[in-house]
Amino acid sequence: MKKVITYGTFDLFHVGHLNLLRRAKELGDYLVVAVSSDGFNAVKDKRCAYSCEDRCAIVKAIKYVDEVIVEERWEQKAEDVRRLGIEVFVMGDDWKGRFDEELKGLCEVVYLPRTENISTTSIKIEIRKGDGAKG
Repeated sequence: MKKVITYGTFDLFHVGHLNLLRRAKELGDYLVVAVSSDGFNAVKDKRCAYSCEDRCAIVKAIKYVDEVIVEERWEQKAEDVRRLGIEVFVMGDDWKGRFDEELKGLCEVVYLPRTENISTTSIKIEIRKGDGAKG
């Protein structure tokens, strides 16, 4: 069984998140998704609309996801790859090159293109402007 892992905050879950999870699952048989904890997001200066517990529940409900774990720190990625027997590490291409050296020799690293014209940040900006959701 080929195991794949990806990481993210997954706040305000949107079609870009869904596309990432679908494409990540296509790279293997079993998809593990690491959801950033509230504490780790604070370190990254991110503020979420939903708690880690709620974000994990939403991600776990997606049909492409086989397992959800919580990410607590940057260094956890290599540890997770080893501990879980991961063969493919997947991130959005906005992270391109960031994990190559750290994971070299541990697994294949794949950067997938982002879904155009959508991001949690852009959704939050639109909401603040009062324009509401696109569609």
